[in-house]
Amino acid sequence: MSFRIALMGIYHESNTFVPQATTTADFRNGKYLTGEAIRKEYQTAHNEVGGMLEVMDKEGMEVIPILFASATPGGALSANTYNGLLKNMMDELDKVLPVDACLVIPHGAGVSEEFPDMDGHWLSLLRKKVGDSVPIFGTLDLHANVSPLMVSSTNALVAYKENPHIDMRQRGVEAANLLVDYLKGKTNPVQVLVQVPLAISIEQQLTANEPCKSLYAYANELSRDPEILSLSIQHGFPYADVEEMGTSIIVVANGNREKALEIGKKLETYILDRRESFVGVKNDIQSSLEMIDKSEKPVLLLDMGDNVGGGGPANNCCILEAFEESKKYKYFVCIYDPEAVRMAGNHQPGEWFELIIVGTGNDGIRTYRLKVKLLRVTNGEFQESNPRHGGQINFNMGKTAVVATEQGSQIMLTTLRVMPFSLQQLISQGVQPSDFDAIVAKGVNAPIAAYAPVCPTVIQVNTPGVTQADMTLFKFEHRRKPLFPFENN
Repeated sequence: MSFRIALMGIYHESNTFVPQATTTADFRNGKYLTGEAIRKEYQTAHNEVGGMLEVMDKEGMEVIPILFASATPGGALSANTYNGLLKNMMDELDKVLPVDACLVIPHGAGVSEEFPDMDGHWLSLLRKKVGDSVPIFGTLDLHANVSPLMVSSTNALVAYKENPHIDMRQRGVEAANLLVDYLKGKTNPVQVLVQVPLAISIEQQLTANEPCKSLYAYANELSRDPEILSLSIQHGFPYADVEEMGTSIIVVANGNREKALEIGKKLETYILDRRESFVGVKNDIQSSLEMIDKSEKPVLLLDMGDNVGGGGPANNCCILEAFEESKKYKYFVCIYDPEAVRMAGNHQPGEWFELIIVGTGNDGIRTYRLKVKLLRVTNGEFQESNPRHGGQINFNMGKTAVVATEQGSQIMLTTLRVMPFSLQQLISQGVQPSDFDAIVAKGVNAPIAAYAPVCPTVIQVNTPGVTQADMTLFKFEHRRKPLFPFENN
């Protein structure tokens, strides 16, 4: 029997501490795809959409791509942006109804100006539209802040298990296989949500290292129970002031809700018993630079306060300033500054000029000047074929300029904010990682998948900004309580 499966997603990680709203233009600069354009973009990508398509094609089921929209993490979606996306998605869905099932790709940490639980909102509207008898299966980002509404609106949600997220395609395969088994009458999935009264600190969310390594080993042990179909840990996204912010667990069992809850509570107890290990140690800029001398090079410095993958503006100059003050190391850093790109474009390669960068520093917005030589100007486009965080293939930084300082360091200036998830971001622009003592990537854990092959040393740097590592420094008004480490519950 053939089934008709609708596939759709509105995907955004929203930082409510970023004052600028995310707009439709941000989605147009990211991915705003409908119909077969979704298949064309993701069929071979290391992304959950590609995994879903792989399973459906293998099973001979008809996939009807509806809409997939994603934008670089930033502020909450403006009301007009979200309502426009939602209307577009529902209008496209109306054209193909009825369907036998839905595959969905929410992020799980989406916020709009009107709907703090944006993902729960659109999933609930989807449920209302297709009815309770139509199964809805999907994936979530590991950083999802999961609400009861997200879970009650779907049959099963599967979160990424790796950070950096290099298993996205596998999770798409897992979610699609769960749907196939349900449609064939092999299983009766029921899912439960356990909201752990704890938020894992962002720098502790590297799944290959402790404390997460042992946490996932225990989760794998629990998931061997024959009645468990899926077990997901959502670390949470600490930069969203919403009620559901924090760590959570989703357990999908075969018809046994009590078993699912039992497994979820066991995992919750494991986490709470080890709560102190999920806080982490913070390295300031000066101590991080001092580590370079005794480290194998090039060293990857992760600028946590300007994590583009968490909504950072990509223009924090704190580490850049520290390097320029020391004059001791050859470094590479990428800065988002469209005006600086325009300025560089007025010069010829090989020409020296005074570069003016307007970015963020320890005390807010500031202007930084330094003498540089223009190396090249490009269109800023590049591709990534390997499995990397985010699973994307095509990237666009907008018009891009690469300049060199008098000490031989290099600064890449971009017109669009782009997450540092691919080494091709450097290589495609003529930048060779081995030329430097240190490479600055504006992220926390996600860039490691791309940079680890060329950077034998990784240092997480506690910089200021809208994604600073210490979540307790933000003023929350809506988070749930008690929540460790805010309260020592």
